[in-house]
Amino acid sequence: MHSSLNPAVLRHLRAPRPYPAVSLAMPTHRRQPENAQDPVRLHNLVAEAVRQLEADPAVTRERRDDVVAQLEAAVSELDLAHARDGLLIFAAPGEHESWTVDRSVPERVVLADTFLTRNLVAADAARRPYWVLAVAADRITLWDGRGERVTEDTGHGFPHSRSLEAPDSERKERIGDLPSTFSDEQTRQFFRDADTALTHVLGDRPRPLYVTGDPAALALFSAAGTAARDAVQVPVGGLAQAAPEAVARAVAGARADEAARTVAEALAELDRARGGNTYAAGVDEVWQKASDGRIHRLVVEEDFRVTVRAGEGHLEPAGEDDLDAVHDIVDEIVESALETGAQVVFVPDGTLADVGHVAAVLRF
Repeated sequence: MHSSLNPAVLRHLRAPRPYPAVSLAMPTHRRQPENAQDPVRLHNLVAEAVRQLEADPAVTRERRDDVVAQLEAAVSELDLAHARDGLLIFAAPGEHESWTVDRSVPERVVLADTFLTRNLVAADAARRPYWVLAVAADRITLWDGRGERVTEDTGHGFPHSRSLEAPDSERKERIGDLPSTFSDEQTRQFFRDADTALTHVLGDRPRPLYVTGDPAALALFSAAGTAARDAVQVPVGGLAQAAPEAVARAVAGARADEAARTVAEALAELDRARGGNTYAAGVDEVWQKASDGRIHRLVVEEDFRVTVRAGEGHLEPAGEDDLDAVHDIVDEIVESALETGAQVVFVPDGTLADVGHVAAVLRF
């Protein structure tokens, strides 16, 4: 099962497929006894997908058999014992894959010529992706952080490493001419090269950055370039060679502080927008502004979900059994906002209760 989304993967998932591209979504559970029902629900969901494929006159028998085989292969590869809060399965002729996410998703089966990615995009945004750069004199590592998990990024020029064993270090040590590790030109150039690589990463995938290392290493890296100018410094050494769990623990406190600041800033910006007529609130109004590409910053409560039906230019409340209902309109708003370059901030439940649980700062 996949769990880490990046722009290249998202472009791949959004590419047109031969019809039918089948998307299955269902909530899952991390613990017993709730997770005992997950296999049964998945079996029923796959059966529903097969029923829809058999009932669709646009699907040939050959293509239906191919997609059903892909669905069965995807299910056989799953380990629901390690599921999180939501499961997404994508199957099309000749391919399949599955994703587990830290966000509940509405149960559904969709046949189309593209995969349904909005739940995946919204779940990824809710995990607040971030980077961690661990700096040492001989090794600099980059970590892709999502929620409480980090994985090492081994592309983009990282890990950046070198040997500290200079050929003539013994002679220089005898005559007292061995420079400090953090003052010689080779170390400064080593850090400058890492700064250049990091600049490209942040240009392609901008997100909050935490830089860890000994105080001397942090000071030198800050002086080496500008990529980490807005980074949060975490003065903890030894992480360039550490396991993922240690890296995640080291930045947990800084992440919590930064999340609190981000929420406070978002709420303050909403207040300013309200006075400047660049403000929208409530699902109906925010949905319309997102559709028009007008949202600069979207602020939404963590677990807010609402089922609606699209009317004439507006949304109407709908029941879960309404066949024309949109069960994930909030995730659709999040995806629309991100596609037009908006920032998305998730805030604790109840924070926006007085304005319909979702609000936005508009571009104009």
